[in-house]
Amino acid sequence: MSDKDQSKKQPQTETLEAGGLPITIHTQYVRDVSFENPNAPDSLRAGKDVPEMDVNIGMDARPLEDDGLANLYEVGLTISAEAKRNGEPVFVAEVIYGVVVTIGEEVPEDQHHPILLIEIPRYAFPFARQILANVTSQGGYPPLLLNPVDFQAMYMQRFEKEIKEAQEASEKESKSSKK
Repeated sequence: MSDKDQSKKQPQTETLEAGGLPITIHTQYVRDVSFENPNAPDSLRAGKDVPEMDVNIGMDARPLEDDGLANLYEVGLTISAEAKRNGEPVFVAEVIYGVVVTIGEEVPEDQHHPILLIEIPRYAFPFARQILANVTSQGGYPPLLLNPVDFQAMYMQRFEKEIKEAQEASEKESKSSKK
């Protein structure tokens, strides 16, 4: 088999050092893209008011089964944007960007969750952002350019209750072991 044929069969991987932690990115891809332009061409006419934007970002992770790889996960970053003018939809766009990763076996399992929902979305965001900008531009509008996102703050807000409970349990365990 030639080197050219070999490269077609071997998945592209990239090692990412996230906070000094070994993470291997096996593949990244568009899972889903949608764009609705329900009132075109009227919504594209010049001289109209700037639409109001509603942008939502979500992250999700799930384990994947593979006999050859431990700690294999799929992370999905979803960015949804809806533009409205006078309560009427101008456009609706959504991209779901997927990343398949493994986390090194030396990383404690209790650290997988924050890595998957902070570091991997941080890595994937520029790609998903560019896709969304291209889609809105191809829809006839200026490219939708999103500001950088603080995925750590989003994570802390989303899982605040669970984080506090884990810290309290750890403190109780620490106090009982000292007795």
